[in-house]
Amino acid sequence: MPESVPVRCPACRTAHVYTAPVYPCACGAPGAPRLDPVAEPAVAAHRAWDEEWATVPCAACGRRNQWPRPELGCPCGSVLLIPLAGTPRASSPDTPGADTAAVRRPPPPTARDAVGAAALCLLGLGHRDVRRAGRRPSGGFGLAAHGLLAQVDATPRPAGQRDVECLWLTAMAQAAECVYFSRGGSTAEALDRAAALGIPLFALGPPGVTRPANDAAAALATGRASPHGPGAADGD
Repeated sequence: MPESVPVRCPACRTAHVYTAPVYPCACGAPGAPRLDPVAEPAVAAHRAWDEEWATVPCAACGRRNQWPRPELGCPCGSVLLIPLAGTPRASSPDTPGADTAAVRRPPPPTARDAVGAAALCLLGLGHRDVRRAGRRPSGGFGLAAHGLLAQVDATPRPAGQRDVECLWLTAMAQAAECVYFSRGGSTAEALDRAAALGIPLFALGPPGVTRPANDAAAALATGRASPHGPGAADGD
């Protein structure tokens, strides 16, 4: 069962309850990062690629999986980095008069929400070895599985034609198939280019939700096709 811990925003002192996401290991067993129930969260300032991930050992097989590091969006606009068990604790600010009432409205989705949703979508499509890409695409976040490269764009900006083409070229250089996930949708030019290249486009909705955004993605989601890429015609 996933852990839930109380979290207070250092910026506005609003209280939240955070529940760790659960991701399936390649062996099929569920896993979640261990949280520190008493440490204060930190407010994200500068984002670094290597700091976006947490190593989560699988209790069943011992595999050391890498999943998006837990974070929470506060309605005040701050992104809170949830402390993990066994990591140094941040000092808590001395701010009196904190509001202890939990916030009922859902926090805004974060980049980790987008990456987690994309990873779960790929796992649902049968890719059991989903991991962060060793060589990420030119923009956003990269996920990889055997013979597959996925780009996750968590910004509200629509994906453009160049974004689709850059992902396709990166995948072609790795002889891999490719899938694009976008929170901001896609331009008409991007949709046309993805259709010409056969690239599945998925839209990122609320945390944990993805939906097909073109025919290639719809066919992939219903099991009628595999992602298009340089190695698709050759098979495994």
